[in-house]
Amino acid sequence: MKQWKCTVCGYIHDGDQPPDTCPVCGADKSKFIEIGSPNLDTKTTKTVSGSAVRHDEGKKGNGFSTNLLFQLILKHHAHPVSVHIPNGVLPVSVIFLFIAVLFSAPTFGSAAFYNLVFVALAMPFVVFSGLIEWKMKYRGALTLPFIIKITCGIIVTILSWTMVIWLFINSNTIFSYQTKWILILIGLVMLAAAGLAGFFGGKLVFKEIQEN
Repeated sequence: MKQWKCTVCGYIHDGDQPPDTCPVCGADKSKFIEIGSPNLDTKTTKTVSGSAVRHDEGKKGNGFSTNLLFQLILKHHAHPVSVHIPNGVLPVSVIFLFIAVLFSAPTFGSAAFYNLVFVALAMPFVVFSGLIEWKMKYRGALTLPFIIKITCGIIVTILSWTMVIWLFINSNTIFSYQTKWILILIGLVMLAAAGLAGFFGGKLVFKEIQEN
């Protein structure tokens, strides 16, 4: 039985033919290469279409790959490390916010605000390092999982900064009836976006798929 490797995410497929789309990253059939053949040259491997492609394709000759800072970000896993800050702090800040607005507890409102500050400060680097990893490690593939991850990261960034600025300016109106439901809605949207990004991120890292 042949083995096929997705050149975008590294998923390995066993079968006579590669899958129509990668079950991990969504790349199409043309992104798979046949591996494990003793007759293949060490510098090239056979693609689905039969043309030869270099293993080091995409690693040289572009601005992302030749930038030392970007190389360090990728080498030291800056994105998965940094993303743990908002992933860990955001649920706590939203829970504190819920308690604050539902039970008129200003102490929890202050705790929610300061936790959201950490989220807002972390998110620009999370998105930046994620874009670097996407361009360098995953070749900038515009498949659905990557589009969702990038979109969710931008949503969390914008909403976290919006909430921090709004709470800083209008902290005295946090307990008004209309405002508290808006805050709860924004918090739920941020949690959903962060959870969705984390789901696809975990799938890319661990290459887990649903077996039929």
